[in-house]
Amino acid sequence: MATATSPASIIDIDDLGLDRGAHLLIKRALRELPVGGRLGVRGQAPDLLVHLAAWCRSQGHQLEPASPPVVAWVIRGSAETGRWRGAEQAGKAAASEQGAVVDHPKASWGLAARGATVEAGAPEFHFALAVKSEIWADEAGRLYTQAAAAQWNPDTAIDWDASFDLPAEVEDAVVQLMTYLIENENAALLVPARFLGQIHPHFKEVMQVLAIQMADEARHVEVFTRRALLKGRRLGLSTASGQASLKTLVDEPDFALASFLLSVLGEGSFLNLLSFLQAYGPDPVTRQIARLAAQDEARHVAFGMAHLQFQLAGDPTLRHRLALAIERRHHALAQTSGLNEEVFDALVLLAAGAWRPAAIGEGYARVQALNSEMAAGRRRRLMKLGFEERAAEGLSELHTRNFM
Repeated sequence: MATATSPASIIDIDDLGLDRGAHLLIKRALRELPVGGRLGVRGQAPDLLVHLAAWCRSQGHQLEPASPPVVAWVIRGSAETGRWRGAEQAGKAAASEQGAVVDHPKASWGLAARGATVEAGAPEFHFALAVKSEIWADEAGRLYTQAAAAQWNPDTAIDWDASFDLPAEVEDAVVQLMTYLIENENAALLVPARFLGQIHPHFKEVMQVLAIQMADEARHVEVFTRRALLKGRRLGLSTASGQASLKTLVDEPDFALASFLLSVLGEGSFLNLLSFLQAYGPDPVTRQIARLAAQDEARHVAFGMAHLQFQLAGDPTLRHRLALAIERRHHALAQTSGLNEEVFDALVLLAAGAWRPAAIGEGYARVQALNSEMAAGRRRRLMKLGFEERAAEGLSELHTRNFM
């Protein structure tokens, strides 16, 4: 083991050569000396003097001869300190610290960890989303921590071996709903994926939230698919109008507007749908899936709300853009048929639980109540974003009939 026989001037590296890591001990000892300070090196490694001379040249230090037992004197140069001249700290690691997350992180900070010291001359990375007011949410760190702790394994969290045997028409209804949910979750995965690579890594908590949101959606696609195929059925129908509705989400180029349309309005409405499936799902697997997916979706809605509330606090004019986004999407989908008829009928059947006329009537009423609950939820979230009640009600009614 190497030991320093003098706290500032002599180091003994024993038989450790520079080709085996001795440079780490020498560098450590040199940091204790000022520029021009002298460090004597002792050691018995073969060709130590030759290796030491080459290493000093590469590091900007001088080497002077010495008398045994010192092999040579290393005179500390200024290259290491000079290398970090002009370096700057890229904010602070902990978001809770004052000034940790800056408003406009520099392009030259690039991929550096927030809080790291960035060497001058680093290449510039031009991220499209690099302004705090347009990307940040104070709740992002907490939501990520919560999401990471709440991840669930589809193999163990769901009792795939639960025994149940549904009537063929009921099983077909479940398969159709799962098919519908899959394509909607594909959109909910692709929207954050589109923006993730555009975010400056300085806003790491936002990146982490979007990344884990994508993992959530990928898991939802998996479990919805497994449930659809559980009893040997083929997947159901995907309509042109449903795809058209989702395409407006995938094509939205503005991060704030996309978050608004997807998370606040779409996934917010899906929370009601998943609650509906928890209540009226005809089998334990469907109910378990709906419960677990709803837990994830609630976080997605929470981040969308937190992000928009932060942005609106600094830019109230965003509210007008949000309203225009709803109206623009409504006009784009005006000629479409809305919710897949097969999906609507499937919801009615599950809520009815039987084919008796009275039961079907009750199921229909429950689906109508679901629509009302969705609209009321959207209205409440819009009002939390600062819309007046009347405006919130009108905008909620313009939301796509496809739910998402």
